[in-house]
Amino acid sequence: MTYDVAVVGSGFSAIALTINLLRFLPSSASIAVVGDDPGFGRGTAYRTEFYLHRLNVPAARMSVFPDRPDDFVEWLRGQGRAAFPEDFASRGDYGLYLRDTLASLLRPRERRAHVDFIRAKATACVQCEQDGIVFHLDNVGELRARTVILALGVGNADLPLPKDRIDPGVGSRIIDNPWRLGWLSRVGRTDELCIFGSGLTMIDQVLSLRAQGHRGRIHVLSRRGLVPHPHPTRRAAPVTPDLPDSREISALLRALRRQVENGADWRGVVDGLRPQTQALWQSLTTEQRSRFLRHALAWWNIHRHRIAPEVFARFNALLKDGTVTVHAGFLREIDRDAEGANVRFRQRGTPDIASFHADWIVNCTGMERAGIGHSPLLTEMRNRQMIAMDELGLGISVDGRSRVLDPDGRPQPGLFAAGALTAGQFWEITAVPDIRVQAKALAETIATDISRTAPRRARIA
Repeated sequence: MTYDVAVVGSGFSAIALTINLLRFLPSSASIAVVGDDPGFGRGTAYRTEFYLHRLNVPAARMSVFPDRPDDFVEWLRGQGRAAFPEDFASRGDYGLYLRDTLASLLRPRERRAHVDFIRAKATACVQCEQDGIVFHLDNVGELRARTVILALGVGNADLPLPKDRIDPGVGSRIIDNPWRLGWLSRVGRTDELCIFGSGLTMIDQVLSLRAQGHRGRIHVLSRRGLVPHPHPTRRAAPVTPDLPDSREISALLRALRRQVENGADWRGVVDGLRPQTQALWQSLTTEQRSRFLRHALAWWNIHRHRIAPEVFARFNALLKDGTVTVHAGFLREIDRDAEGANVRFRQRGTPDIASFHADWIVNCTGMERAGIGHSPLLTEMRNRQMIAMDELGLGISVDGRSRVLDPDGRPQPGLFAAGALTAGQFWEITAVPDIRVQAKALAETIATDISRTAPRRARIA
């Protein structure tokens, strides 16, 4: 059997695509969803049951449907929650919402496209002139599809240190992936921790540790020592940004700061910029994008990716009482000491070397750059020259319609990508409000193509 569409992946991008394909494809179409995560669509982020793991966006902006903005709030109310549009719902509830939304679209079997969920990992593929793309699966199976959407996300970044500067004796004390939550049960009540990275993942892990009964000291180390800002208890109205004609990063930042100095709420300015962010990113040269990543990214992240007020209040209390200490600096080496590890780093702005003891070292540095090393499929596709990395290594090369480009910049027939893999083209494409728009656009494009060619093909049962 050759499917009309194959979605490869099992995270939020994959479930958003599947939901929108079910909305727009004709009932004669067929869909294969290929992934090896048993919590399809919920992934690690939305499978958590910890009540303090909150969404970082208010409920009113978290509907999976861009054209039905109240859908998530209405679902919450249908579950008996006293939900308001500006509430920060739990991530576990959001995962259940995604599950229920997909289930409701799958029920009317006679009126929707046929869907097969294939529990496997795609390991390799080839482009065939007659059958579209043929995938090899790790369960020794094979899958053929005329149109394919890659929704594989990116992997976790490694520690910012060459392996020869890490004492082999501390390997068992390093947590490479903090979302494998089994590690929390191994931490002693008074153990001291070092967490690399000071963003959203770090805050999730700190609060998870406290909920597990941990009371030891926690050192947080990142290059700039910046932590996310909170959302206000009452949202500021978005402010239309007054941007200059220049696309130099320094000029753009000056213009935004000027608006704030003239009385605009900085959160309103950042939120007002959001609808223009993708177009602004695409108007920058490669060198301007590179300068943004080198000099402004950390500041952008803490202002743009804010946290729920309740979450910030709990984390801030740990900063104030000294339980959590945030260091700005550059990791130099990790040695073994008598009871665990000794972490040495250069303090930012000085040549001074500082150190502290850690019983556990946790990697919360975020997503990897040049992010395909986690995927044998993407690695094989690059080796076959079916895909290419974007110029800054943020993901793979796609055009403005999310079509995958080969190393010569040509669109690959029937091959698309979605979500974080397309950050090089769209930049703002890792959060629900952006991915859902991309998913709907892709589903509409593919539905149009299928409708155009359907009369020349026999219906697939």
